[in-house]
Amino acid sequence: MQNQNPTRVVTGEVRLSHAHVWEPNSIQGGKPKYSVSLIIPKSDTATIAAIEKAVDAATEAGIGKFGGKRPNKAALKLPLRDGDIEREDDAYQNAMFVNANSITAPQIVDENVAPILDRSEVYSGCYARVSLSFYAFNTNGNRGIACGLGNIQKTRDGEPLGDGHISAESDFGPATGGDDFLN
Repeated sequence: MQNQNPTRVVTGEVRLSHAHVWEPNSIQGGKPKYSVSLIIPKSDTATIAAIEKAVDAATEAGIGKFGGKRPNKAALKLPLRDGDIEREDDAYQNAMFVNANSITAPQIVDENVAPILDRSEVYSGCYARVSLSFYAFNTNGNRGIACGLGNIQKTRDGEPLGDGHISAESDFGPATGGDDFLN
């Protein structure tokens, strides 16, 4: 079933990073939101083209927010960004990315569209298809196109991304049973 809304996109397979999809997260004291960074391989030209088209449609739909005329794209904050340029993290190399968020929880399903209830199943590093919606914003002098998070369909597991978290195991190593840490 294809959607008819030109500002909506269902991605091909992307990798989730900074996944706050189970609980809303507050960034810099803002309103808590569900959020995720989607890493899109540059080889997935269909998804990248669909996002670019949806951004254009959102820009057109948002002309009222931009003072009644279509702004130059260079003057807007755009959601599709180049991981090779903006991120040093290996996971973002040879990839584009978008940061999507929502105040409402996404539905999270498996390949058979059955709800995933086990929170450990969907994490930073796993692969999924994601529905997105793009919309214009003009707030306090910031103008651009934002990316709303829709639903998530996990497609497969992937190597977990640390997202800055270090495991207790790598901090402490296995317990040796001795008192050598006192020496």
